[in-house]
Amino acid sequence: MYQYDGYDQAFVAARAAEFRDQVARRLAGQLSEDEFKPLRLKNGLYLQLHAYMLRIAIPYGVLSANQMRTLAHLADNYDRGYGHFTTRQNLQFNWTQLKDVPDMLDILADAGMHALQTSGNCIRNVTTDAYAGVAGDETVDPRATCELLRQWSSAHPEFAFLPRKFKIAVIGAAEDRAAMKFHDIGLVAKPTSGSERPTYDVWVGGGQGRTPRVAQLFEENVPFERLLPTLDSMLRVYNLYGRRDNKYKARIKILVAELGLEEYRREVYEDRDGRDLSAFDVAGEEYDRIAAHFDLGQVAPLADPVVEGSGAYAEWLGQNVMAHKVPGYAAVSVSFKAEGAIPGDATGEDMRVLADIADRFSHSELRITHRQNVVLPFVAKTDLRAVYDTLVEAGLATANVGLSSDIIACPGLDYCALATARSIPVAQALSEQLSAWEAEARSNGEDPSGPTINISGCINACGHHHAANIGILGLNKAEKESYQITLGGRADEHAAVGEILGPGFSAEEVPAVVDRIIATWRAHRAGGESFSDTYTRIGKAVFKAAVYEEPLHVAA
Repeated sequence: MYQYDGYDQAFVAARAAEFRDQVARRLAGQLSEDEFKPLRLKNGLYLQLHAYMLRIAIPYGVLSANQMRTLAHLADNYDRGYGHFTTRQNLQFNWTQLKDVPDMLDILADAGMHALQTSGNCIRNVTTDAYAGVAGDETVDPRATCELLRQWSSAHPEFAFLPRKFKIAVIGAAEDRAAMKFHDIGLVAKPTSGSERPTYDVWVGGGQGRTPRVAQLFEENVPFERLLPTLDSMLRVYNLYGRRDNKYKARIKILVAELGLEEYRREVYEDRDGRDLSAFDVAGEEYDRIAAHFDLGQVAPLADPVVEGSGAYAEWLGQNVMAHKVPGYAAVSVSFKAEGAIPGDATGEDMRVLADIADRFSHSELRITHRQNVVLPFVAKTDLRAVYDTLVEAGLATANVGLSSDIIACPGLDYCALATARSIPVAQALSEQLSAWEAEARSNGEDPSGPTINISGCINACGHHHAANIGILGLNKAEKESYQITLGGRADEHAAVGEILGPGFSAEEVPAVVDRIIATWRAHRAGGESFSDTYTRIGKAVFKAAVYEEPLHVAA
């Protein structure tokens, strides 16, 4: 895995020292909250409903075991004993005291971590497939590209105050496990004949929020040498023409829609081809240096046994263990979606256990997924039973990765100042219901798989509800929480925005609604058809009739 060099370390330490002075002035009353706000946002610090929230950057979701222990230390000593993994592969501490933030940033800097560009109108944390470098269907490891983009975008003077926040995702596999098409810019890295550097398909204009959009293909087969100049010009055109008068219309998806893809593309090419690009000449050499850190040639193949089990262990093997591109290894997903749990929440003890497991069994490396789980990417097959037993002892062996109970949810109105409804109680109630259904299916020898379910507590869609087979959006209607249902969304390589089913429901009604939707899918499912395929085939009307035509029965 990549480690910061001396330049990175000095930069992060200097920024932490700078913010310490800014915090001291705020605490002394020398800065008002309005004056302090842009300074804290540049350092990942939000003011939430009950306290400050500090968002820690985890570039492209990769953590060392020691970095995970650092997060555990911060959770136990500066928060309430836990943190929250996000859909951006970051971690949030929701109970931060302002006076402690400088010390937290110093501790992070010592571990090669920071909170920079996790907020504000800048290029945010670049995300990727949590199985990058190890997935069997991968043709190019996207992590070297992610790191190159991190270096290009960090403290980029021209892109520090964009019209709105900007998100980039990179994948290198046939299956999109990073919701790439729901990003401002998405990249698909592909192998190049005769070169170790990839080419790229570049997508633009994806996003969620009030106006969800699936990205459009900007250009195919962009050679490596042209990647950074193209991205740079894409951002320059957005920075020039993006709406600054209305934050709800400020994302690049709106600009592309208003200009039209062809006109936007023309503007980008005119900018790129009309200026000196010699500053990007160093990119190739830097990419090669970075890529050496991710060379799988350093991972020697092992004996490759067939791993079998029974009972709960077999369920875990089937659901949470993924095939690996290096013989003798497997990638293990650790679910933070136990029955009734808060999606993405991890205690300090959870983090320490995972750090210890990573040191013993996964080359001291972990990954954060955009579905708010954790991956151990380098587990020898001969160690799978030992890893499972350790996870069972820690209460982290829930075998539901990829099932309906593997719910994405934002913190919602329990924490967020922007939220209009609570997400967490709805997620917990659904978790208990879905877990029971999945257990029953397994006991009957049936397939426990089902639709993806994502929950957002407001229209900003941090819970990615638009991109779920069943999306749940919490709104405020006449001072009451109302939950709108969308169907047919998906975040994979066939990305689609979900359709609104109809009028909203109370929180108490949501489990019964989901029950009817899943029952309708099962009744109309052909063979092993996925929810998405069934929905495409039979359409919304069948589900709408099933949900609305008969009164809902809600448990008292």
